[in-house]
Amino acid sequence: MDHRPKKRFGQNFLRDRSILDKIIAAAELAPQSRVLEIGPGLGALTDLLLEEAGNLQVIELDRDLVERFRQRNDPRLQIHEGDVLRLDWTAILTEPPYTLVANLPYNISSQVVFKLLDHHMLFERMVLMFQKEVADRLCAGPGNRDYGILSVLCALYFDLEMVTRVAPGSFYPPPKVQSAVVAFTPLSAPRLPVGDEAFFRRVVKAAFAQRRKTLRNTLGAGGFNAEVVRTALAEVGIDPTRRGETLDLKEFVSLAQALATMQESADAGR
Repeated sequence: MDHRPKKRFGQNFLRDRSILDKIIAAAELAPQSRVLEIGPGLGALTDLLLEEAGNLQVIELDRDLVERFRQRNDPRLQIHEGDVLRLDWTAILTEPPYTLVANLPYNISSQVVFKLLDHHMLFERMVLMFQKEVADRLCAGPGNRDYGILSVLCALYFDLEMVTRVAPGSFYPPPKVQSAVVAFTPLSAPRLPVGDEAFFRRVVKAAFAQRRKTLRNTLGAGGFNAEVVRTALAEVGIDPTRRGETLDLKEFVSLAQALATMQESADAGR
């Protein structure tokens, strides 16, 4: 291996063929599939994707690795050099739907998921590698200590499936953490109608901002008027002493809608 992994890019290259095969199987590719790979690294997964799909685009930040891919001169492979969090995905992915497959750098994986939430309409399937703790958070349900903001938002837009756990020895260099692969199937519409999606996210983020505090307190600290919070919680029958981690998706949707209605009434009365 003539490329030295760069810690600043979070480079841990997947080299376990059995895990690579499980990722490819989970991606459910067809010859006409259009695929996006984030952080292709040395290309172990890239080679398999090119065997299965008709078109592959990759996003890579490391200039040395970008040059390696350019030297392939493969007409099926399109290379985008840059930071995946800063690139305009709608400008790159002009013929949706795409399948996204990636061994994500763990230092930006949560940020990538938030970007996916904003662009979920571009994809028909996503198979992503995460640090195990992040994967557990994505798939967690109410009352679980791993349940949080990403759990709620992902449940709104995707069906999620844990594909496989991955040991450190499957990578070079081995990370100090366990990993897991998660498959996402985007829904054709949000699981429940939420109205103002930005407002819904604001409510969810506020509910989890201070996990040990009750909804009454953490929503107040999140910028919502105390009387509006009290009235909205009573309207939907949620005990104000509950914590955000106990609410399921339906309750979050009902709470956000009630807060939006109460807030509008309060604003109109000023």
